[in-house]
Amino acid sequence: MAPSNASEDRAVMLTDLGCFRATVAHERPARILYSGGFVADLHARVVDHIGTDDIAGHYGMYQPAHLAPRRPDGLAPIDYSPYWEGQDLPEGTTFDAYGVAMVPSGYYHFWGYVSPLRNATDISELENYPIDDMRDFDFSHLPAVTEQAHAEGRVVVAFVGHMYETAWQIRGLEQFLTDTIERPSWAECLLERLAEQNTVRALAYAAAGADVLHCGDDVATQAASMFSPALWRRLMHSRWARIWEAAKAINPGIRIWYHSDGNITDLVDDLVDAGLDILNPLQPECLDTDEIHRRHGSHLTFDGTIGTQSTMPFGTPDDVRARVREVIGKYGRSGGLMIAPTHVLEPEVPLGNIDALFEACREYGTFE
Repeated sequence: MAPSNASEDRAVMLTDLGCFRATVAHERPARILYSGGFVADLHARVVDHIGTDDIAGHYGMYQPAHLAPRRPDGLAPIDYSPYWEGQDLPEGTTFDAYGVAMVPSGYYHFWGYVSPLRNATDISELENYPIDDMRDFDFSHLPAVTEQAHAEGRVVVAFVGHMYETAWQIRGLEQFLTDTIERPSWAECLLERLAEQNTVRALAYAAAGADVLHCGDDVATQAASMFSPALWRRLMHSRWARIWEAAKAINPGIRIWYHSDGNITDLVDDLVDAGLDILNPLQPECLDTDEIHRRHGSHLTFDGTIGTQSTMPFGTPDDVRARVREVIGKYGRSGGLMIAPTHVLEPEVPLGNIDALFEACREYGTFE
């Protein structure tokens, strides 16, 4: 075996990949990774402000590579038009990959949803609703994508999918929530069908050497979980746990990243027990990040923590810098922290606060 080259090892440590590996291993990285996103209006003003459309490059953001399967030639997209015959939908309506109608809300990145199975009267309609079978898709190119990204010092991320969010969008929010109580077999039918497809993706991404599996569902309000613990564990959590276990059996080094807005404090123990590695976004306005860190800080990595309902829109640049310094001091000096606003930044966020956020990440989060 050739001896290790110290200069090459150091070069790897300074890459996004090296910093990520140290972060999730709870070792001090050379620098803390950070990122952020913007609604279209703010994105355009940031581009004008900095003089380039390469916002991530300008601010030095973390930029992972992303894996995605290919639809084979000859495999036509599902035709969902029969579900919408005779329906009067607003101008500008589009349809997502599951046939859900997305109605413009007139408010930035938000949509109104019209659900194709909102009027279902029999479980067979849920059983027979067409969903792409991911086993028919092409994943063969993914190992090469991973190899190239790693050679470039980049982290490889793959989005597995949602479950609860996709299920309610297909069925209708009120209808799906009612199903969980009055017709649980209906709720389980959709969730299990989606879990099966998420499993196909997860196993393929794990086999391709992905570093991170992105998963998640918004399952909490600002105050608390939307579901009783028993219902959450039976319907959603058990399925995610099964997917994560299967992926880690193939690739023990893969990291599980889970997103839910809101106060998910009561769900974190379950998620960690199931194999969660990275929690996003940790909204400081509605949960106690200190308490979660006390319970799980030795093994759970935080991704987020910068409030988009408080510090970013309503603070001063000094407030932003102070918040960045605070979270690094509390959660990130020994790894375990990636910094980001807790959601996409909205138009009311001052440009000076954006500059301050990323300047502070570099200033306080660079250790070598």
